[in-house]
Amino acid sequence: MSILTDTYELNNGIAIPKVGFGTWQIPGGQDTYDAVSMALQAGYRHIDTAKAYRNEKSVGEAILDSDVDRESVFVTSKLPAATKSYDGAIADFRSTMKALNLSYLDLYLIHAPWPWGERGSTNYDEANVEVWKAMQDIYASGDVKAIGVSNFNVHDLQNILDHADVKPMVDQIRYFVGYTEPQTTQFAKDNDILVEAYSPLATGGILENQDIKQIAEKYGVSVAQLALKFVLQNDVLPLPKATHETHIKNNTQLDFEVSSADMKVLNSLTSTDI
Repeated sequence: MSILTDTYELNNGIAIPKVGFGTWQIPGGQDTYDAVSMALQAGYRHIDTAKAYRNEKSVGEAILDSDVDRESVFVTSKLPAATKSYDGAIADFRSTMKALNLSYLDLYLIHAPWPWGERGSTNYDEANVEVWKAMQDIYASGDVKAIGVSNFNVHDLQNILDHADVKPMVDQIRYFVGYTEPQTTQFAKDNDILVEAYSPLATGGILENQDIKQIAEKYGVSVAQLALKFVLQNDVLPLPKATHETHIKNNTQLDFEVSSADMKVLNSLTSTDI
């Protein structure tokens, strides 16, 4: 089975393809349309977007125009980080569905526990609980098959779990070789919440690292391929982003196994090493 169609199972029984295609920082319009079209052609069956990316419309068009059945594509979008009210969440969800022009969404996430730029400056615990109530109602409506969060740390996850009727199925966080947020990752796994890795290539930051290059050469793969396989072997779901067909295709060539000794080395790297 291809790694692109192989799946993890979320805590509500829904299958989610093990590798997603990220669209962060790809401008809406032709760029996004082309990238998503090429990704679907290359075999990706999991596409990740967000209202904040301003490219949902192009993502939806590329999916609907492709030869792949809508039911075969797992689509994720996200509630803007600044939206911290029940009514705001419902309104933003509706606008996301209108932009995507899809009849349902596979996964909907709260983009962050705080509005961008306000990290740590204000406590949004109560507001996040209110927003989670909206997420639960959206989930109950059947318009979304799974719900979750993004950028939530242990405290933020615990806050939701303390008040939730439905627990999050996913926490999408920044995660790559040298930066694996061990506490958040472990807490999520202990609570049966799947961790997704955005920026699994550290937005290109790890591509020139000599230690990682050396290990990649050993397997005859690129640093990007090794970095993605590292994420997968840690039972985390990577969301690589690319706009060039060659990179999109290369990121799917993950049919190799990293030894436990090399995984130990990679897991021991810290951000100061990168």
